[in-house]
Amino acid sequence: MQETLLLCLFLLVLISLLVTLGQRLRIPMPIFLVLSGLLIGFIPGMPLVEVDPELIFLLFLPPLLYEASWFTSWRDFWRWRRIIVTLAFGLVIITSFAVAYVSSILIPGFTLALGFLLGGIISPPDAVAATSVLRGVNVSRRVTSILEGESLINDASSLIVFRFALAAVLSGTFVIQQAVGSFFVVTFGGIGVGLAVAGVLYLIHRWLPLPVRITILLTFMAPYMMYLSAERFHMSGVMAVVSGGLFLSNQRHVIMNHSARLQGMSMWATIVFALNGLVFILIGLQLPTIINGLGRDTWSEAIGYAVLITLLLIVTRIGSAFFFSSFTQVVGRILPHAVADRNPGWRGPVIVGWAGMRGVVSLASALSIPLTLQNGDPFPYRNLILFITFIVILITLVFQGLTLPLIVRWVRYEDPDGEMPHHKQEYAIRLKLLDAALCRLEEHYPPGATGNELLENLRHRMQNDHHLTTRHLQSMDGDLDKIAHYNRIVTDILDAKRQKLRQLHQKQEFTEEIIRKEEARLDLEEEKLDHPIH
Repeated sequence: MQETLLLCLFLLVLISLLVTLGQRLRIPMPIFLVLSGLLIGFIPGMPLVEVDPELIFLLFLPPLLYEASWFTSWRDFWRWRRIIVTLAFGLVIITSFAVAYVSSILIPGFTLALGFLLGGIISPPDAVAATSVLRGVNVSRRVTSILEGESLINDASSLIVFRFALAAVLSGTFVIQQAVGSFFVVTFGGIGVGLAVAGVLYLIHRWLPLPVRITILLTFMAPYMMYLSAERFHMSGVMAVVSGGLFLSNQRHVIMNHSARLQGMSMWATIVFALNGLVFILIGLQLPTIINGLGRDTWSEAIGYAVLITLLLIVTRIGSAFFFSSFTQVVGRILPHAVADRNPGWRGPVIVGWAGMRGVVSLASALSIPLTLQNGDPFPYRNLILFITFIVILITLVFQGLTLPLIVRWVRYEDPDGEMPHHKQEYAIRLKLLDAALCRLEEHYPPGATGNELLENLRHRMQNDHHLTTRHLQSMDGDLDKIAHYNRIVTDILDAKRQKLRQLHQKQEFTEEIIRKEEARLDLEEEKLDHPIH
């Protein structure tokens, strides 16, 4: 137990250092951690690390999915629901069929059921990888929303395909009608369970006067309750977490006060960072274990199979993206109101098609394959499936992940929705909020009516803020260097305030509680500074 704890602490410290180095080198976190884990795993004397797949499915997957759904825009998800569902379910099924038939032809003795098993494992792209790579790239909100929405629910469809294929291999029988029917039952049953658990939690948050710490604790318990409840009834735990998370996220302004939202966001960010870091470095550390199980005599053939299947995945995704785009154009001409965009063009499908990096769910699924069949015989081709899965993750994550920013810059995809840059949106919304606040003051608390000097000071301060925000917004047009210069000056002024605050703390003129409160205010003031992407 102590060795496991020490290993986890060592990995967390290592992850922190590696992520810091990766940021300096401008390499996305998932890619850098996988490569680092891969190199560390081959250090002489390094103990072999074996990951329990149930640990990933139960401990890692629910909070990661819940956090992703919590920060997903329901408005954007609903707007692009057709293409999201098509990619998350249709593309997974198409990919599974393609991998099943090609692998059964390519690999001697590889049955169609094993092919579907492999297809279900490697069909879903990873949520964290795509968003991490695109975070530093100026890509439109439309593409980001589609990729985030797809990655939320494609895990469920791939795991369902995987489970049906695994049952077929274990039992030796497969009935397509029963599988299709069960697919819909498991999917919609998971959604129902997730919404039911979320409804109970909503009522608890809504009607009970919960302290902030209890509110945040319930948010950490929520994904596990949704996942375990759905799995208990043999439904999709992934769909339960996603549907429940989207519902509660849409009601966060009702069930949580400002303190719970601020503190909860900070705690969730730290925990999710640690979980993501552990998952991706463990992927890299798995290769020595997988190679030992494969055997040295079959390396060259296994690498060939893995490379060909990876190429098949890339071609299938890009081809499907263009097919869905063309289909959307045809439907848009016949039924103009049935699609959100009747002319998606070719640039968007190129980015979506190339953003197919595989990750944690694929590895966890492969590792969960049992060692033996029901009759006690060894599970056929288990080590080969593990090896192919790892090579697929490695190639798609590193090759596609590192080249995706180049693809985005090459296609020059302009935002068809015409959204203003984020840094301008921030000041525009601040201006609208100040308008609403000043309007409320003028209507209900006119000047001189209350005789309250503090209220009059607030009025003057808000009017000044309104004037400064308007001037700031007007000065933003095309001059990002001016904004950066402004940010440096304000940061320097805030540093002067912090230095004075430390001096006051040393003199012990004020209590520790007040000092910390003022420090938090300065931190929030600096957090409000906009940092536009060049």
